[in-house]
Amino acid sequence: MKIEKNTAVTLRFKVADAQGKLIEENKEPMVYLHGGYGNTLPKIEEALDGREAGYQTTLALAAEDAFGLRDEDLVRTIPRSQFPPGVKVGGQLEGQGSDGRRQVFNVAKIKGDTVILDANHPLAGKALRFTLKVTDVRLASDEEIAHQHVHGEHGHHH
Repeated sequence: MKIEKNTAVTLRFKVADAQGKLIEENKEPMVYLHGGYGNTLPKIEEALDGREAGYQTTLALAAEDAFGLRDEDLVRTIPRSQFPPGVKVGGQLEGQGSDGRRQVFNVAKIKGDTVILDANHPLAGKALRFTLKVTDVRLASDEEIAHQHVHGEHGHHH
């Protein structure tokens, strides 16, 4: 079966920086609903469209095609006194962005009496190399299409 809109695609992947240093390798397969639902990067969907199980490729993506360019407007410096005790670098907090919408901030640095929060994706601003192997392709169920994501093993659970 070919990968096309409304198919559930199972992938194994590795992500490395532009120099080939491994950043992440999935232990469990990733399953996503193909067809522009925002469940994976558009350049990955584009590269896999029309392919079948067994297909392997390595994609070199510029930062803007991966997780975007860094936006320094997404970095905030907040007094440490506004945080509960135990705030640590690497932690995540939910707050509001400048547009009033919910946004996740990573605790990037604690410097004296200030905490630096960053809402950029941790890989924003980085060119990345994705090594992909398609292990399965199937038709998505009507429910998965309605919900715009895959259900079941390695997919979304309600």
